[in-house]
Amino acid sequence: MVSVSVETPQQTEERLRRVIAMAEIAVHDGVWCFEESPADRPPALTADILAVVRDSESWSRLVPLTQEHRDAEQFGIFSFHFPPELDNSGFVGWLATHLKTELGTGVFVICGSNRTRGGIYDYWGCPIDLLDEAIAVINTLRTS
Repeated sequence: MVSVSVETPQQTEERLRRVIAMAEIAVHDGVWCFEESPADRPPALTADILAVVRDSESWSRLVPLTQEHRDAEQFGIFSFHFPPELDNSGFVGWLATHLKTELGTGVFVICGSNRTRGGIYDYWGCPIDLLDEAIAVINTLRTS
């Protein structure tokens, strides 16, 4: 269930710092990119695909970079799983703002759900050249 918190900005900051400290984070090996296909041709699902989304014109799947995709935009990927019953409302906007402020770059976020691991989880992508810096920002938020 989505939580709606009524709190001051300071309370939100404190809550989300607790959330990031308690979240399980994983940094995914390799370089990742999006591969697109027409909306009338859904992509085959394989074990190396992290996410698949679509709009009215195309499918987009997040896959490991291969020689075939060498001209694609390249991303580093990290993900968060949250403990059950933890109010993580506002987390995406909060962390995205921190990363934009600290690194000068935006991110993309793809969310999924796994009820056996607490519900909503997030895959985050940033330019591959900034992955180490993004993780350093996250680690600072987790320990401060």
